[in-house]
Amino acid sequence: MQNIRCVIVDDEELARVLLENYVSRVPFLELMGQCKNPLEAMTLLHQQPVDVLFLDIQMPELTGIDFLKTLTHKPLTVLTTAYPDYALEGYNLDVVDYLLKPFAFERFLQAVNKVAERLGQREQSAPPVGANSPVTTIKNYISVKSEHKIYRLALDQILYIESMREYVAFHTPTGRILSLDSLKNLETALPPEQFIRVHKSYMVALSQIKSLEGNQLYVGKEALPVGASFREAVLKRVFG
Repeated sequence: MQNIRCVIVDDEELARVLLENYVSRVPFLELMGQCKNPLEAMTLLHQQPVDVLFLDIQMPELTGIDFLKTLTHKPLTVLTTAYPDYALEGYNLDVVDYLLKPFAFERFLQAVNKVAERLGQREQSAPPVGANSPVTTIKNYISVKSEHKIYRLALDQILYIESMREYVAFHTPTGRILSLDSLKNLETALPPEQFIRVHKSYMVALSQIKSLEGNQLYVGKEALPVGASFREAVLKRVFG
């Protein structure tokens, strides 16, 4: 299978770094460059062929939507944005997918597979990248954005994850890391054989569970509540 040549266009450095990390984990994606704004991207597109743009919308000088409207020959485009309001306009411009920030690696893979399908390369490739692919199953860490850093957090260092409104807290033996994410996203991104949702506000590492007393689940030294709708699954998977 030929590589899919891609370009990242986003004015936020952390967003570019995260997407670069995601791209690097997909064997058939080739990153041709990353740009801080559409004007840089326009120059790059004139210099070399590109198959797909990972394009932010809200940027200084020119929005991603307006940038697409200026292109005569558009690469396939995946919009990456924190704003849901532009979805209809994006699809009117025939974008391949619309990724709403923050998005997990698996959601990114879904967009990549749509791109591969659109390019007509799926039939010539190995099985599509997904939950059963070595790209995800051999991964033993998760990339976590927190403040102005990106942490490479080993899965076996996570005790439990706590939902805190718009944020989640990754609790580890050395402390906690706060990140703008949701347990719903993490349920998809983290391997189900290693983690289990036990409450609307908690997900725990199976290997860290010590005991269950009533509706209190002991993880390390912490006692976490077990939600009524999760109790049966916990009993079956952990103590069955």
